[in-house]
Amino acid sequence: MKNDIHDLSLVLESKVKLIVIESWDEPRVLETLTGLLIKRGLGGYTWSVTEGLQRLGVAQGREESVPSSDPEAALKLIKHDPQANLYVLCDFHPYLHENPKLVRLLKEIAMVQEVQRPTVVLVSHAIKLPAEVQRYSARFSLSLPSEEELLAIVRDEATRWSERNRGARVRTDNRTLQQVVKNLRGLSHAEARAMARNVICDDGAITQEDIPELNKTKFQLLDLEGVLSFEYETSRFAEVGGLPNLKRWLRERQEIFLDGKGRDLPKGVMLVGVQGGGKSLAAKAVAGLWGLPLLRLDFGALYNKYFGETERNLREALRLAEQMAPCVLWMDEIEKGVATGENDGGVSQRVLGTLLTWMSERKAPVFMVATANSIDRLPPELVRKGRFDELFFVDLPDAEVRAEIFRIHLAQREIDPGLLQLDELAMASDGFSGAEIEQAVVASLYAAQAQQSSIDQSLLLQTIRDTSPLSRVMAERLDALREWAAGRTVRA
Repeated sequence: MKNDIHDLSLVLESKVKLIVIESWDEPRVLETLTGLLIKRGLGGYTWSVTEGLQRLGVAQGREESVPSSDPEAALKLIKHDPQANLYVLCDFHPYLHENPKLVRLLKEIAMVQEVQRPTVVLVSHAIKLPAEVQRYSARFSLSLPSEEELLAIVRDEATRWSERNRGARVRTDNRTLQQVVKNLRGLSHAEARAMARNVICDDGAITQEDIPELNKTKFQLLDLEGVLSFEYETSRFAEVGGLPNLKRWLRERQEIFLDGKGRDLPKGVMLVGVQGGGKSLAAKAVAGLWGLPLLRLDFGALYNKYFGETERNLREALRLAEQMAPCVLWMDEIEKGVATGENDGGVSQRVLGTLLTWMSERKAPVFMVATANSIDRLPPELVRKGRFDELFFVDLPDAEVRAEIFRIHLAQREIDPGLLQLDELAMASDGFSGAEIEQAVVASLYAAQAQQSSIDQSLLLQTIRDTSPLSRVMAERLDALREWAAGRTVRA
């Protein structure tokens, strides 16, 4: 708070008479402004439509509060105040869009450059000023709590819980505690305290089971719905068959990324390969392995017919992803969003430029996982070294991995893999992707239910023989993709 008070003092010294503060945490804004008044020896008032003008902090000049809820009367009073008082108007901006007289009054207040004249502070969760007064204003953002402050908040809530429960201690471990603190980043003090309280009060413990619910609540709190979606079920990494090089690569960088310190944090990876080969599951598994929230960028929802809206949507999505940091940002089938075309009015080119700028300049720990099926449609600026840390090729699984994939999907459906000959199933499914193997298991289950029997080896083999995998249907395209990947990518 001390830094905020200092920075606000500098704004006042610049003689700006209209300050805009966007925040969901109104009590903390008022607390900070009260500290500013005390530091500078100024008088202050708050205004709301329910309470009118009320004193804030140590008031000077006007001895009585003015219980006027009329916005015009409040602005006239402020305009004629000969003192350098601070007036904090809460949720005032909607009236400005309904009444041009209020806009003019506020503009006249803002245009005065004399030191001994009042300053107006507009406070709300989101403020859009009319163009007439926009250039006379200065925007200010309260600093978010540091990791040290977040840790103190969690410990304070743990102490309060302990006092309410006869001295019982909150159970946790240091790794989980640090993970919770990192996942609270991007929230205000009040929001972080409320979420820490919710995590603790349920069972008096902070465990790994609390992390997904914490991330879900944070996503909903930040209101990120739209072009970004929250993936609630991030697969555990054990549920991904194969991909040994990708798994090793991620494990080597996990601690560095989660620590969040240093200049060379991992940026992200691109996964290219055949459809159904496990790229999407691997993207989910990164978040599951690192214990981070997974956000998916929907390029279909991103595009808008109005000029400039698509790029604005992308910038907003990337900004919100940074608010959720540390997190994993999954861009599925990225070629659909950035493949340059001649008939889109240059939208895809502008989207690519916006994305590349963010990738090179971002400071927040957002690990990007991009998946692509058609690598030939991707612009060279995106796939060159430096944009991503590594380019992995996800090929069709070999026999050993196919057997593992059968085991995983059978076990998920409460079928004992030990009762089946997985090696024979793996040999019979040569050329199958992971998704096609899963569908073979599902189709066999349907067939077994229709026959009122249990799934067995012969039923699975028959389903496999009846399936034409994509590797046969599009063999030429797959060969071309493998030829391109040779020497350009790392086999996942």
